[in-house]
Amino acid sequence: MIIGVVGLGKMGLQIAKKLAAAGFQVIGYDPTLLADQITDITIVQTLTSLAQQCEAVWLMVPAGDIVDTCLYEILPHLQAGAIVIDGGNSLYKDSIKRAQLLESKGFYFLDCGTSGGTHGLEHGFSLMVGGDTQAYNRATPIFKTLAAPDGFGHVGPAGAGHFVKMVHNGIEYGMLQAYAEGFHVLRDGPYKELDLAAVTTIWQNGSVVRSWLLSLAHDIFTKDQQLTNISGFIDENKTGRWTLEAAEEFKVPVPVIKASLDARTWSRQTGGNFATKMVAMFRNAFGGHTVKGKE
Repeated sequence: MIIGVVGLGKMGLQIAKKLAAAGFQVIGYDPTLLADQITDITIVQTLTSLAQQCEAVWLMVPAGDIVDTCLYEILPHLQAGAIVIDGGNSLYKDSIKRAQLLESKGFYFLDCGTSGGTHGLEHGFSLMVGGDTQAYNRATPIFKTLAAPDGFGHVGPAGAGHFVKMVHNGIEYGMLQAYAEGFHVLRDGPYKELDLAAVTTIWQNGSVVRSWLLSLAHDIFTKDQQLTNISGFIDENKTGRWTLEAAEEFKVPVPVIKASLDARTWSRQTGGNFATKMVAMFRNAFGGHTVKGKE
């Protein structure tokens, strides 16, 4: 199967490389790259060229208008029965509309929530796929190649994949904030000389809060337990806010997720505190997100 990957940023390039390493013929497009910058993937200069050659196209671009721009550019040139997979963090309602559009043109659209950050190349991604069952079955070799063991599945019809990923990110916001606030209490509580790296090691072995995030916290604290030279500014993508909006629409209370979003807003207004610095460091550790320096 020939697969096109549109958007060769932090995660898109990892997806392309992982597919190529597994024996797929991969054609990539990214307007910021030159053909000689990547050796194991064929880089083309236009989306038209990519669409004409590929049985499946994986979009790894930011949510919003750019997804539609890519779709409208490739649609006239797709092979009959081609599958387009949106692996970004699109709003699930937009994915439903895009699936309907492609179906009306004789193509397939799968929305694939993709988690794993910059560690996906080494450890495999977690993939939550929505859309047509037949298209999913055809694309299963792609998902199996990219995912961690048991880390992918067809979760429902069009939009379901991005909905599940959206809620996943809302949970992530709450978890990051809870860990960060706990470490803040440890740092500024009555015992001023606590070794936070040592605490994470203890917690990671047998405790109910052990997790990959805790391993990342250990790595952070092994290098720096004060975080003096960074800002507590936390950026955010749209998925956390969309989770809150969906919860309000369906009258589901989500006070923890809401509080985590409020904390991020506060961090951008004030520069934050130790807890928000920790959240920023977490985001850098798993996703390569930028950490601002202290002003």
